[in-house]
Amino acid sequence: MIPASYYLIKTDTNRELAIMIRCNFCPLQQKKAKPEKKELGVITYNVPTPPGEKKDVLSPLPDSYSPQFVEAAWYSWWEKQGFFKPEYGPNPCGVFMMCIPPPNVTGSLHLGHALTNAIQDCLTRWHRMRGETTLWNPGCDHAGIATQVVVEKKLMKERKMTRHDLGRENFIQEVWKWKNEKGDRIYHQLKKLGSSLDWDRACFTMDDVSTIFAEAFIRMHEEGVIYRSKRLVNWSCTLNSAISDIEVRSYLHLTGRTLLPVPGYNEKVEFGVLVSFSYKVEGSDEEVVVATTRIETMLGDTAVAVHPNDSRYQHLKGKMVVHPFCDRKMPIVFDDFVDMSFGTGAVKITPAHDHNDYEVGERHKLTFINILDENGLLINGMKRFEARKAVLQALKDLGQFKDVKDNPMVVPVCSRSKDIVEPLLKPQWYVDCREMGKQAADVVRNGELKIIPDHHLKTWFNWMDNIRDWCISRQLWWGHRIPAYFVTDVDGHYWVSGRSQEEAREKAAKRFNVTADKISLRQDEDVLDTWFSSGIFPFSIFGWPNESEDLRVFYPGTLLETGHDILFFWVARMVMMGLKLTGKLPFKEVYLHAVVRDAHGRKMSKSLGNVIDPLDVITGISLEGLYAQLMDSNLDPLEIEKAKQGQKSDYPSGIPECGTDALRFALCAYTSQGRDINLDVNRILGYRHFCNKLWNAVKFAMRTLGEGFVESVSDRWILSRLSAAVALCDSGFQAYDFPTITTAIYNFWLYELCDVYLESVKPVLSRTDSEGQKQADICRQTLYTCLEVGLRLLSPIMPFVTEELFQRLPRRRAQDSPPSICVTPYPETSEVSRGQRSSFVMSVVKTIRSLRADYNLTKTRADCETSHSTLHTLLKLARFS
Repeated sequence: MIPASYYLIKTDTNRELAIMIRCNFCPLQQKKAKPEKKELGVITYNVPTPPGEKKDVLSPLPDSYSPQFVEAAWYSWWEKQGFFKPEYGPNPCGVFMMCIPPPNVTGSLHLGHALTNAIQDCLTRWHRMRGETTLWNPGCDHAGIATQVVVEKKLMKERKMTRHDLGRENFIQEVWKWKNEKGDRIYHQLKKLGSSLDWDRACFTMDDVSTIFAEAFIRMHEEGVIYRSKRLVNWSCTLNSAISDIEVRSYLHLTGRTLLPVPGYNEKVEFGVLVSFSYKVEGSDEEVVVATTRIETMLGDTAVAVHPNDSRYQHLKGKMVVHPFCDRKMPIVFDDFVDMSFGTGAVKITPAHDHNDYEVGERHKLTFINILDENGLLINGMKRFEARKAVLQALKDLGQFKDVKDNPMVVPVCSRSKDIVEPLLKPQWYVDCREMGKQAADVVRNGELKIIPDHHLKTWFNWMDNIRDWCISRQLWWGHRIPAYFVTDVDGHYWVSGRSQEEAREKAAKRFNVTADKISLRQDEDVLDTWFSSGIFPFSIFGWPNESEDLRVFYPGTLLETGHDILFFWVARMVMMGLKLTGKLPFKEVYLHAVVRDAHGRKMSKSLGNVIDPLDVITGISLEGLYAQLMDSNLDPLEIEKAKQGQKSDYPSGIPECGTDALRFALCAYTSQGRDINLDVNRILGYRHFCNKLWNAVKFAMRTLGEGFVESVSDRWILSRLSAAVALCDSGFQAYDFPTITTAIYNFWLYELCDVYLESVKPVLSRTDSEGQKQADICRQTLYTCLEVGLRLLSPIMPFVTEELFQRLPRRRAQDSPPSICVTPYPETSEVSRGQRSSFVMSVVKTIRSLRADYNLTKTRADCETSHSTLHTLLKLARFS
């Protein structure tokens, strides 16, 4: 007896209904043993093709799918043909505009970038295929701190020079030289990912520095929104600059005493301990014991604080304590911020060196004593962490040291310089964010701006409703120099802003009622925070403040897509500055994707060795190659060894070549709203095998259709499933639900088309009688439609393999067929009408009846396990959509 064949009919991507039709009547339906998976082959495209010319699609397809073959030559052709430009094609359906989160010019692609660009490019290609005027605007951030650090290191390594040896102007020339040589690397990597950006509109945030960013600063300064104030800032003694909160995101969580390396120190420095010492109460033998993790800061103490309800210290109201190293008398203040249960319930207050103490100092009008300079040195030249040892010893000598014990704590580290961040009192420029923050909250509350997914709303409102003023000045040389000038020859401190020194001089002359020649000015040395230039990115890219056609057409934009980790640093500031400077929201929706983690759920970290370069996934890399990358990094030897062990565990044979399409599909398939992404490279490899399945399906179809195939209007059965897939993809794109899209496409191609339909029509296609030929013609029409529509469904996610296969298919109407799949209309459910499906159901009925007659299949035949009821169910499934 011939072994039975099994067919799986899937009626819904979220619900499987399996009908096992085991038929003994047809040898062609015997179930074949699955061959073992072959080793992944590497096939290259070797046809000489000048950049921008169309790839050869007349030569035969290789036997199997190979990313290197498929991804060759297409991108430069797309770009030269202008497919990525909004000017390409008609505009029947409106405008879609999105700007890229500008990557740092120093940057190298990582999986976070890959996720961002996979999602953004899918959305861009989908909108473009829907016929909208579509612009995805590229750009690059000058990355003030990161770029300056890179060039300074290069100078020291190659020429043993500092930026101060060169001087400001010469150093800036060196940075531009480096940028022109190395700065386009990130663009090359974005192209490797297939990102369909309009490169002719690419912009760099250091372009037009004399107009755009100066204009934004001056307008806000003249309105009083930007002002100058002396406050505590996060300071890097190595960079000699204030840094933003996002540059302090490297927090070390210590469980107790730990020795850490600090730039500028030969020996490691002790952290994670709590030192207790006493202050003598003036005029008595009593003392108050306090504790601190930064004992050196007691040199700047100006008070001791206790809780107002602490009974232990009520008798000390109005009393003073005496500093042990000088005659400084310090008040005992009562403040609610003190935790009575921690330690002795008494806290030393250093207003000039601690953010909490600063607020206490403001409330109680305390003295602010700055004990450190910009380099982290005391007035006597001693380094801050050397002073830590000296102060401890001096307290012991005076008998006022009490004890030291382990203390869990968090140490803020500058992500750029690896230095310990120091709170420092410095005059800086600030943006008053109160009114702008209220507006940013209101536009979300009233529905003008939509944030997706909505669980980020709580964070948004918490930030906007409790926003603090924004420090926008940085003590760097590379960046937008602040267009503010200090009037040097008048009493008091007076700053004036201007688009030029002449304009600033005229403003100052008017202010002091003197002639311009009486005014002497000095421009501020500082530059603007890079988040300031990023904040006006959505309209600065179109030449604001000048009116332009691009500004009129493309601003405000449609969507902002980015990671949730910069919701405040970038998204909120774009909203605030867009409303402030243009009176319009920069976009209507914000979609925030999750964080990419490794397969074990760990955050990506160089020290763990689990940071994956997407290009390594695309092209493959050996374990030895991964090791070599670690050796070129800045990790210390212990971290390198730890990272190597992690790589050996996760990638014992290296990372296989997966290709761009498989990586993009995997990232979209993982992107479930609200969840971080645990990315397993083996899953990506599985989607490479999926590409091979597509490859084989199209190759089979091309043999089946024949060279002279011209499709006619015919009824379609499998398009009941394709129609469902089209509907799911459409709703998925509308809701930013990428797993729904990938699941619908994957299930249709793999399970419904390849596993069921192609297998079921093979007997029909092999028939030679006249009736069989008619049925075969219908199958060919159906098969062609499934492939053509199925490739268009998949194109936004897998642009390379779909272009390769689409170009090989015959055309319905060659004379008016779009030149590329990326500008072909995205499928709509209306392409498959119910009337067409219902008429094809009748052909299915005729086919089943014919097969039953040919093979004498009846209810009484024992060797046939296909009952009339099962056939009836099959017919119901054929009608299902």
